[in-house]
Amino acid sequence: MNKPALSSTLPSSVSRRHFLSAGAATAVASAAIAQDEPQTATTEKKSGIVVPRSENRILLAPKLGMIPDKLDGRPLSLVDRLSMAGDAGFDGVDFDQAGAYTLEEAREAVEKSGVFVHNAINHAHWNQRLTSSNAEERATSRKNIEHCIRLSHAAGGTGVLIVLGSAKDGPAEEIEERCRAEVKTLLPLAAALGQPILFENVWNKMFYDHDAPPEQSPEKFIKFVDSFNSPWVGMYYDIGNHWKYGQPGDWLRAFGHRAVKLDVKGFSRKDNNFTDIGEGDLPWADVHKALEEINYSGWATAEVGGGDLPRLTKVREQMQKAFGL
Repeated sequence: MNKPALSSTLPSSVSRRHFLSAGAATAVASAAIAQDEPQTATTEKKSGIVVPRSENRILLAPKLGMIPDKLDGRPLSLVDRLSMAGDAGFDGVDFDQAGAYTLEEAREAVEKSGVFVHNAINHAHWNQRLTSSNAEERATSRKNIEHCIRLSHAAGGTGVLIVLGSAKDGPAEEIEERCRAEVKTLLPLAAALGQPILFENVWNKMFYDHDAPPEQSPEKFIKFVDSFNSPWVGMYYDIGNHWKYGQPGDWLRAFGHRAVKLDVKGFSRKDNNFTDIGEGDLPWADVHKALEEINYSGWATAEVGGGDLPRLTKVREQMQKAFGL
């Protein structure tokens, strides 16, 4: 028998605080029961929980794709690759190759490596787009995102990054409504598994004018996010992507709570090219100030050239310097 919806069984006055209190009480009760159980190897293994390496206000991660799958001619397993991120001093990893792995593989790798996975991405969103006029392509894109939602949940993560599509798929109003409708179908699963769907600002010519001068505003992005009126939709703001078009500090101030996670790379307006973090002419001091002003707490993920352990360690150090950590 189907259970009634939550909203039909609880009065509207029940607040988020009540839910949190109830959850805490359940956790305490579960812990008390666990203490009375005999500690076998099996129960000890099940009780192991992987958490981020630190409790800093800004947590640092690389993309999984920055970590090689082969080093000095030796193949690296997923466990090896996650472990390398931990050895480089990162707090966790953004799983940007979700389409290549099953839920079980991701969960097992996290458990064996002890390295937290905070997010999932399937790069097929560039080819199978939510903005496509082809219904089959949109359906494939939805399935890919559903896989990412489930994989992030299985690995212990807290969200999925998606690229909404491309302006080449039609007039702005048409493609925006098309992908809005598709995202809405994904929200029940996102809410059920506690995985926000986060839009990345990318060079897809949506919500900004590619040919206009810099100092553009993020208002079009904000309007689109707010059109969902949902806590399960937000921005995965890429700091470097739109330095070409606007001031990253001002964009962060405007996004406010909508900026749930950050992608990090450098950019040079002078050379019109991406750079390592901290290089180029991106105003990192104002970015740092803006993050403090909006009281940002969360993940910042590098999206630059990766490599071996020394290279990954250098990227982590560059991130610490850029964020003043």
